[in-house]
Amino acid sequence: MDPAAEHRQQLRSLRDFLLVYNRMTELCFRHCVCNLNYRLLTGREESCLDSCAARLVRANHRLMGAYVGLVPALLQRRAAEHGAAAGPPALPASPGPAPGPAEDAPAAGT
Repeated sequence: MDPAAEHRQQLRSLRDFLLVYNRMTELCFRHCVCNLNYRLLTGREESCLDSCAARLVRANHRLMGAYVGLVPALLQRRAAEHGAAAGPPALPASPGPAPGPAEDAPAAGT
């Protein structure tokens, strides 16, 4: 991958992270903070924010785990459909160059 493409990918990843972080912050703030008359959070607000953030982080990890598990199969199916529509495939229908979990990479090459 050339440096410009790698830089664009890093920027996309940073943008995605910031969007998720901002959305999570907004949701937890709206749910937990009910009094804006003080600079500091109350004990109840702070514990609510901690549990809200932890809950959303766990949910995000579960979603990302499912996504990483499904992407290779989706890419393989898409490659097979594309190969069937275009005639006999020139390459195997494996998602070799596509990003995926590190543990799937050796299995694709063997």
